[in-house]
Amino acid sequence: MSSTQPYTDLGSWIARRAAISPDRPAITFGDDTQTFGALSHRIDCLAAQLREGGVAVGDRVGYLGPNHPAFLVTMFGCARAGAVFVPLNFRLTGAELAYIIGDAGIGTLIVDASLTPGVDAVRDELAVTRWIAVGTVDGWESFDAVASASEPITDPAAPEPSDVGLIMYTSGTTGRPKGAMLTHGNMFWNNVNALLSLDVTSTDISLVCAPLFHIGGLNVTTLVTLQKGGQIVLMPAFDPVQALKLIADKHITTMFGVPAMYLFMSQVPDFETTDVSSIRYLVCGGAPVPEPLMRRYGARGIPFAQGYGLTETAPLALVMSTDESERKIGAAGNKVVPLSDVRLVDADYNEVPVGEPGEICVRGPQVMAGYWRNEAATRAVIDDGGWFHTGDIGTADADGYVFVVDRVKDMVITGGENVYPAEVESVLYSHPAVAEVAVLGTPHEKWGEAVTAVVALKPDATLTLDELREHAKDRLAGYKLPLRLEFVDALPRNPSGKVLKFQLRDALAE
Repeated sequence: MSSTQPYTDLGSWIARRAAISPDRPAITFGDDTQTFGALSHRIDCLAAQLREGGVAVGDRVGYLGPNHPAFLVTMFGCARAGAVFVPLNFRLTGAELAYIIGDAGIGTLIVDASLTPGVDAVRDELAVTRWIAVGTVDGWESFDAVASASEPITDPAAPEPSDVGLIMYTSGTTGRPKGAMLTHGNMFWNNVNALLSLDVTSTDISLVCAPLFHIGGLNVTTLVTLQKGGQIVLMPAFDPVQALKLIADKHITTMFGVPAMYLFMSQVPDFETTDVSSIRYLVCGGAPVPEPLMRRYGARGIPFAQGYGLTETAPLALVMSTDESERKIGAAGNKVVPLSDVRLVDADYNEVPVGEPGEICVRGPQVMAGYWRNEAATRAVIDDGGWFHTGDIGTADADGYVFVVDRVKDMVITGGENVYPAEVESVLYSHPAVAEVAVLGTPHEKWGEAVTAVVALKPDATLTLDELREHAKDRLAGYKLPLRLEFVDALPRNPSGKVLKFQLRDALAE
């Protein structure tokens, strides 16, 4: 690396932090806490083993498993070896995993022991040459043995900012998943955007319970906290009761989550009595936050910092600090992030006036290099001016604050009027009988589509369509009120917490 080039590559982050403060706690997982010095040593030992095992610069290494320190060790170790890290969604079926592993060309695969049977079932379909298990599994190398089998790497790679560091596959809720190529520069500048937008400190203790294979779990508070020298407390998976307990026991100061996670935490009986005094703020993204939920946390003295982003933007595109969140309830952030821009455009790519809905487009150093081996899909979302077209619809107020109203594909057209489900959901959620709600369009003979509310009720609650419409009639135009009400035990969600509306549509169609 040139002496004039800053250390922006992922592999340098922990190494540099360990050189500055080796004895500071970095990762707590269960009863075990690793310092930055110990973490850096383990990363560099794994990097040496990857290289000795034949991993060359640019080769892809996959990781499949729930949240575990080995995930982060592998990601940083890949960067030190010059490889590309590919995190995999552990909730996928064997066939779905086989597609992604093949598409990415993964040669070395690291898998949590609990998930190796599913991988073994499709093993003959894969071109993987090295199999490593986090745990002890017959026929697999042991991650612990591999990560301690070598001396630390002596000549770590020095990737350029434009080199791909990760390939993160989109959730694939509307078709085959696509691999977003995130460069070392994307990850670094996302963190700089976060540092300049949010109040991240070296004494932060961030609770990480969203899945690390998802960009929100990985790169909203996790990596920026580590790079700043703070500590993360890592949960294998989100559990609302355990999350509240850890907040009190570990003196958690920050956390990233999606609205559903905060909703479930607020429904825990101990929510009102748990000691949450250490929390400075919670970061929420993934979907608009219902106003009643913000008020519930506000009553406990907990402010929200809002964020909006996507895998393809690494992820921060819009950010709103805690003081702004209180003043601009419901907004996702300002169009101007310190190092990037957002604009809203119509179907002809013209910027829309204040208050008018338009597609949210993002341009900046955090926007992905493109989709892996898919130039057509890349061209479909990144225009010649470098603007990434998100597929999300938003409106901006006179102060430049953007309100995300919905996905383009989720918009309901009823009687020629556009209805954005998120707006309706926020109102319906405030009904005392409603635990969860999703709004979508279903075929209607007269109106084309009927605004349909799918509701999960609170325990022992009852609700009728007339009651729901009565509750919302003063806050929503008549054409936005539900014409149909259906009930489910719980809304289907993907691992990032987003409601899988296509599953609801399929179920209702049947």
